Amino acid sequence: MSKKTIANTNIINRLKEIQKIGHLTDKETRWLLTPKRVSYAELRIDRKKFPAWRVLFNDVLGPGKGGIRFHPEVTENEVMSLGFWMMVKNSLAELPFGGAKGGVRFNPKSASPQILEDVSRKYIDAFYKVLGQDIDIPAPDVYTNSQIMAWMLDEYEEKTNHHEPGMITDKPIELQGCVLRDEATARGGFIIITEIIRDLKLNKKGLKIAIQGFGNVGLNLSKILQEDGFKIVAVSDSQGGTYNKTGLNINQVVEAKTKFGSVANFPDGEKISNQELLELPINILILAALENQVTESNANNIQASHIIEMANGPTNYQADKILFDRKIMVVPDVLANAGGVIGSYFEWSQNKTGNILDKGYLKELLRQKMTNSWKKVRFIQKEHKRKVNLRTAAYLIAIERILAAGKLRGQLR
Repeated sequence: MSKKTIANTNIINRLKEIQKIGHLTDKETRWLLTPKRVSYAELRIDRKKFPAWRVLFNDVLGPGKGGIRFHPEVTENEVMSLGFWMMVKNSLAELPFGGAKGGVRFNPKSASPQILEDVSRKYIDAFYKVLGQDIDIPAPDVYTNSQIMAWMLDEYEEKTNHHEPGMITDKPIELQGCVLRDEATARGGFIIITEIIRDLKLNKKGLKIAIQGFGNVGLNLSKILQEDGFKIVAVSDSQGGTYNKTGLNINQVVEAKTKFGSVANFPDGEKISNQELLELPINILILAALENQVTESNANNIQASHIIEMANGPTNYQADKILFDRKIMVVPDVLANAGGVIGSYFEWSQNKTGNILDKGYLKELLRQKMTNSWKKVRFIQKEHKRKVNLRTAAYLIAIERILAAGKLRGQLR
């Protein structure tokens, strides 16, 4: 294991809570907080240096699995934290993967296509020896996409001198991608929302939904929700948001974003900030942007009765406590956005076996896996007489499986 440990107070505090409830030893807790491998490099492009990381957090359940993000504020601790969450998420979904993550401190929004390709290829040049379909499998994350995965696959195969499409997921279909992968995260979130409505016997027609984040996940989820008859009253991107209490036409919002560069410029809505979107009088708040959006500073202002975390780590530890006390249900990221890594699992499996499955079959398999995770988490919460939130229940399930695997391997005694 690496000598480095996570310095993320949200994760540390949550794990301390899990330690008490799940009766974990100090040794087990330290082991869970320590990544197996932290790899660092500086990518040199046009006389500039871009810090880059690949973290394999834990692989007792299988090869590492986790995305690569390009963002100007990426840090080592952030990448380690994301790797920890991937470890928990993969375990909860009962996938044969450990947790991993990668990042480059770089602003892709101001980069040319050539620079984007150069950064992508240089990333693989730096880390290809610690990647592979049976070692550590990347995928897209913030500001990366299937084209970037295609460049990375090509560079990896050039370096290793053999074809290995399973070393990376969310590739274009032409490069052995999966027909479901692009919409899998959003579709998984939609499945969770429908389970909430069924379990709690909510009136779907009366619900108002707001979505913070209008990238791949937020956009696709908004389309799926609208097609199913849900009313979306607000959406936002990095430049702001738009609000219409009678409901937005998502197709027109997408057109406006394409034309004007932001949903904030949608002519049939009221311009609002990301902060204002979080505090709207709605029923379901979907967080599909970045970390730490709901904190102790705004948790008391949240009016939604349900929060769905489609981003990683959007609610901090203190906010979780406030929201639980206020009886606001938070569906944690490790459950709500697991559809993406489940879709990656389908793609990886197809690449390894050569058995290509049709979209209808994969959609049903995704539904089964998401609903199974939801039912397990709800069951554990009820076992604890609802004195724990859904996140704690999810962590208890996932960590039990990780520790069991570690002990069977002899890594924990």
